[in-house]
Amino acid sequence: MTQPQSNKSPGGATLTIKSRTERLSEVREFVSAAAREFGFDEEAVNKIALAVDEACTNVIKHSYKYATDKDIRIRIVTNAVTFEVRIQDQGLSFDPETIKKPDMKEYLAHYRRGGLGMYLMRSLMDDVEYIVSPEMNEVRLMKRLQPK
Repeated sequence: MTQPQSNKSPGGATLTIKSRTERLSEVREFVSAAAREFGFDEEAVNKIALAVDEACTNVIKHSYKYATDKDIRIRIVTNAVTFEVRIQDQGLSFDPETIKKPDMKEYLAHYRRGGLGMYLMRSLMDDVEYIVSPEMNEVRLMKRLQPK
């Protein structure tokens, strides 16, 4: 079993995992620890961890089509007030503008499952950006620390 690669540097840290759902708990722990250290309360830590989990799940399911041998790189970049998680993959890309905000009444009325990842990420984080290049796809999830 290969271990995830992790390293820290001033203003950030990086974790690289294989595209397997069983690795998501390690991602959540990595991001949660960094968010706590940055100064977020538990509610914000949980929101960030859930958004990152959703983004990584989307990479596994949609970008890599469940291939388990591909890399997902999770990089945390911080400054004085912004905590940013960058999730990078080299799988299939997509246009995030094609994903519309769901009608939650309709969604719940029909007991649907799945399909809320983008909505959750946008709801839980302050900013969500997608950068697509020929070399890689990157999702940037940003949360600002509110003054106490």
